[in-house]
Amino acid sequence: MEGNMAMTINLNHVQMPQKEEGEKEEDLSVSRSDRSGQMKRKSSGSRDDSLDSLRNRPRCPLTPSLSPRKRTTSQSKTEPPLLRTNKRTIYTAGRPPWYNVTGTTFKEAFVIGLCGGSASGKTTVANKIIEALDVPWVVLLSMDSFYKVLTKDEQELAAKNEYNFDHPEAFDFELLVTVLRKLKKGKSIKVPVYDFTSHCRRKEWKTVYGANVVIFEGILAFANKELLKLLDMKVFVDTDSDIRLVRRLKRDISERGRDISGVIKQYNKFVKPSFEQYIEPTVHVADIVVPRGGENFVALDLIVQHVHSQLEKREITVRSALASAHQGQPLPKTLSVMECTPQVHGMHTIIRNKDTNRDEFIFYSKRLMRLLIEHALSFLPLKPVQVETPQGSIYEGKRLSGKRITGVSILRAGETMEQALMAVCKDIRLGKILIQTNYDTGEPELHYLRLPKDISEDYVILMDSTVSTGAAALMAVRVLLDHDVQEDKIFLLSLLMAEMGVHSVAYAFPKVRIITTAVDKNVNDEFHIIPGIGNFGDRYFGTDAPSDWYESDEGMDY
Repeated sequence: MEGNMAMTINLNHVQMPQKEEGEKEEDLSVSRSDRSGQMKRKSSGSRDDSLDSLRNRPRCPLTPSLSPRKRTTSQSKTEPPLLRTNKRTIYTAGRPPWYNVTGTTFKEAFVIGLCGGSASGKTTVANKIIEALDVPWVVLLSMDSFYKVLTKDEQELAAKNEYNFDHPEAFDFELLVTVLRKLKKGKSIKVPVYDFTSHCRRKEWKTVYGANVVIFEGILAFANKELLKLLDMKVFVDTDSDIRLVRRLKRDISERGRDISGVIKQYNKFVKPSFEQYIEPTVHVADIVVPRGGENFVALDLIVQHVHSQLEKREITVRSALASAHQGQPLPKTLSVMECTPQVHGMHTIIRNKDTNRDEFIFYSKRLMRLLIEHALSFLPLKPVQVETPQGSIYEGKRLSGKRITGVSILRAGETMEQALMAVCKDIRLGKILIQTNYDTGEPELHYLRLPKDISEDYVILMDSTVSTGAAALMAVRVLLDHDVQEDKIFLLSLLMAEMGVHSVAYAFPKVRIITTAVDKNVNDEFHIIPGIGNFGDRYFGTDAPSDWYESDEGMDY
């Protein structure tokens, strides 16, 4: 564990209010409409109040247990969750940089391991930690998702309560270690979904991406040496065996369709012996022991305080480092600037003019976008192909050598380039990434992403209206790389770029192709491109940005 928090806390002497807790989970999933609604609120007239309230809201003290729900499948999150409690809503969005100026991952997720017997209250503890942390991008990963696929004979044993699900051999530790290691490094991962009723994995797997904090809970969370190496903080939830048995009876009968005799038989034959042999002995590796699970608010508060202190040590500043880097360097070979013909020069004159009305600004911006897209497509690799013409002759032609092209826009202003891309590339798939600058820190933050399935196989055209320091572009490229897109298959397109932004992207990702219609030399102290184009998003959409709220590089020339 970072800092090696080598202490064990036993807080039995602390008097805490008694409340019956069950090991049930809050549904942390969020629908696309909920997420898009959140995104739209940020650009509405009331966005100042909502953002200020989220920034300035003090950390909420630990509260009673979250609203329960029935569960028949393992838990995993498909995207950054929206946590609704009985008192408030936590918008778990706004992931700060997790990489340095070289584009490599620097800040790994802080992983908390929760271990304890079956029905000890691990999930309740995990949910209360998530609520009390009040930090963005928290992922709850359950060990229940990683039960092995049973053979036909094992399925029959499980149906008769004769299979030991509490033995280390019941879990796919190899897959679990691989998934947790990738998640800790900030990669996109796929988590299996286990159905407790049928004792098998479902066909669909859940995609999880991006976490500042990962809470990993399971009965055998401390039973594997490779797993222990990935845990920054180890917490053992210690609950009386009689309480655990009562909770297990209630859960398995009401939620998993078991009968009382089968549950008791399984408990006495497998659960209790496995706890004594494999789970209870691992308490000695724990940094913190939490008696009574979710009822022990003092222990939970200590955990939260330690996590906050560790996260503060891992803070990264990217924008200021970019501003002082790459001074006086020649422009990279990966940059392609569209030829400044009299037509292109004339259109730039119109859209840079502060007196240009909105209709003309949109019209000439769209013309430039179309030319930029056409220019960018010429860099895609093509393979020779023969086709037969209507006259029966053979024509030596060219065809895209890759599988397909996907467009990804950096919201909000990058979305304006989608129409030009769709006009040129038929049936193209589109993805979106929302990056905004945190007013307090000046750093870019990742708030939302939606990427097409199997994007790792595609050539990706990443669209942003303007790029100044390159901070948002770096974050967007890092997201694509975390989803296994090959670096040399990424094409960054922008109407206008500053030399600083070009250098930043090219230095961090030397294989990314950078394509623009013009490059301006300077950036002022506020990271605005000089002479620049102004706030592209506001000029295009006809909005006025409040003085205390900023867009990302995509709309603000910075």
